[in-house]
Amino acid sequence: MAVRNIVVVGAGGFAREVKWLIQEINVQEARYHFSGFVVSDVEKLGPHDSVSEVLGDVAWLEKNRRQVDALAIGIGTPSIRATIGDRLRSAFPELEWPALVHPSVILDGSTSTLGLGTILCANVVGTVNLTLADFCMVNLSCTIGHEALIGRGCVLNPTVNISGGVVLEDQVLIGTGAQVLQYVRVGAGASVGAGAVVTKDVSPGETVVGIPAKPLVKKTR
Repeated sequence: MAVRNIVVVGAGGFAREVKWLIQEINVQEARYHFSGFVVSDVEKLGPHDSVSEVLGDVAWLEKNRRQVDALAIGIGTPSIRATIGDRLRSAFPELEWPALVHPSVILDGSTSTLGLGTILCANVVGTVNLTLADFCMVNLSCTIGHEALIGRGCVLNPTVNISGGVVLEDQVLIGTGAQVLQYVRVGAGASVGAGAVVTKDVSPGETVVGIPAKPLVKKTR
């Protein structure tokens, strides 16, 4: 397989982790050449961004599209992952969106489906009949049970446990260490707080926290 030039969208901490993920994949088999980062606006780069490795913005991609083979999203916000994925797929239909899977990941590849641009970080363990939709991201040491569906643009932060039969609709955020119990459905755009235990369905756009997880009540003055 020819080595593909890959560019990571974003330049912050998670973008650096995606760069490392690419390097780890290359240890097993030389598949990608990391070209650098691109961002939406170079004027907004901050002290936590990898400024020295930023190639430019989307205009750079347009000018250099023949030197790029593939893209990956190094941003940990569900709505941004989905939106950027849509925009760049439309603008650059010829570019690949490979599923980036750390060599330590365990799952049944024969019964599972990985969508475009999915990212599975180190020590993720999945079982059978999994569906991971386009641009979702599963961070370090998460576990995913049988027949789970992880929707488009979803983000699972480190050490999340998704039980069997769970459905996460599009652009759901699951906080670090949270658990979603069997056959629960989490609606599109919902957020689950860190350490929460979700025992019942969550409505679209809702934020739930605690054990058991309940809707977050905003204080009024």
